[in-house]
Amino acid sequence: MKAVLFYRSGPDVLTKAPIHFAAHKARLDDFQRRGELLAVGTWADPRDGSMAVFRSRAGAEAFVEADPFIENGVVAGYEIKDWNEVLLG
Repeated sequence: MKAVLFYRSGPDVLTKAPIHFAAHKARLDDFQRRGELLAVGTWADPRDGSMAVFRSRAGAEAFVEADPFIENGVVAGYEIKDWNEVLLG
């Protein structure tokens, strides 16, 4: 079972995100390199938040524990949902 992380953007996301993006991106890269992070991206309007797919709930929980976007108010809140992935072809 995979885990999907939903971020709700903070009110100052457009000004705060660029300031903390390098540290956030380094964390994304680390989790991707380890095979924990499978996909990530913002919605068309970044003020609407973003979504990431992790290999496991434990990976998603570990990511949010020290994400600079959470620590610095870029993200106002988040939710992790377990996801039963089904590939139809």
